[in-house]
Amino acid sequence: MIADTGEIFYAEVPFPDAACSAFVREAVIPLLKQYPHAYCPFTEIGTRITAWLEIIKRSDENIEICIDYQTDWDLLADALENRVPPWCKPRHVGRNINELLRYSFHKNNNLPQHHALHDAQANRYAFQESPLSQP
Repeated sequence: MIADTGEIFYAEVPFPDAACSAFVREAVIPLLKQYPHAYCPFTEIGTRITAWLEIIKRSDENIEICIDYQTDWDLLADALENRVPPWCKPRHVGRNINELLRYSFHKNNNLPQHHALHDAQANRYAFQESPLSQP
């Protein structure tokens, strides 16, 4: 996750290989373990996420958690044991991501797609408040 002010939260939790789809095993798993301090036991992920959200929260404002797929919100809720702080609200922004800008971010920065941190950075870069007109 990346706050609108630039702060980053990134963690990797162990997940049984058998529970992963073929796509995840082929495209995502090989990208892990690039950041030495990213490993987090699943039992600690909720506490770490909540602490980070509390750090970036501004006074009494709600935080919008921007997602481009519903699964992202579902995974966040799972990590928080379905105790999402009431001041965190999901916002689906998939239609607000300029795919050409997202692609160019990955290419220009030599960062692979399907790595959660890199994808979050690319989405933040490519986000446009008004969606592009669709053909």
